Amino acid sequence: MLRVVLAEDSVLLRAGLVELLTRGGHRVTAAVGDAEALARAVADAALPDLVITDVRMPPGQRDEGLRAALELRSRHPELPVLVLSQYVATAYATQLLGGDGPGAAGQPGAAGLGYLLKDRVGEVSEFLDAIRRVAAGETVIDPEVVRTLLVQRTASRPLGQLTPREQEVLTLMAEGLNNVTIAQRLGVTEASVVKHSGNIFMKLDLDPAEGNRRVLAVLTHLRGGLG
Repeated sequence: MLRVVLAEDSVLLRAGLVELLTRGGHRVTAAVGDAEALARAVADAALPDLVITDVRMPPGQRDEGLRAALELRSRHPELPVLVLSQYVATAYATQLLGGDGPGAAGQPGAAGLGYLLKDRVGEVSEFLDAIRRVAAGETVIDPEVVRTLLVQRTASRPLGQLTPREQEVLTLMAEGLNNVTIAQRLGVTEASVVKHSGNIFMKLDLDPAEGNRRVLAVLTHLRGGLG
């Protein structure tokens, strides 16, 4: 069971998330509707196992939720944070995951971070799995965000050198999946994934480290063309 602090300004979605989390066997220790209340909820109680927050929240309805998440991570680098967004906003995703926002921890390989689209909440099993993975220290990125980043960079070198299969592997790799899961998704052998991964690292000149460092290395390359 995870102890979760939830921040979502939509009353209906907040109630739905509380119900979903509770049915999933977790305990919501606080469910709030703005960024200031999120900061207070984390400060008023023992550090939760996970924080889930929307990007846009009162009072400005811009990026208050994201900024609150970055501030929490700067104070508690070990605190797992899952950010929910209505749209594919790559700038927000890279600001959180890349650690380049104001107040961000900025630590290479920072673990326990996630960025999902709200539509993903409808896929209950996937959402609950993402919660588990983030709380366990993994990096979880919505596939649509990864695809958007990949499309933005594919026309440039060296991404243009990747084969279609290597691009598929890169997309799944950036989502935080390991070689075994990638092989299952693509219906190929693990050895084949290892071979494709090696080609990707060679062509993109990436650090072939496993785990979150691998994910963040891929993200760093993909976000290079965002400006």
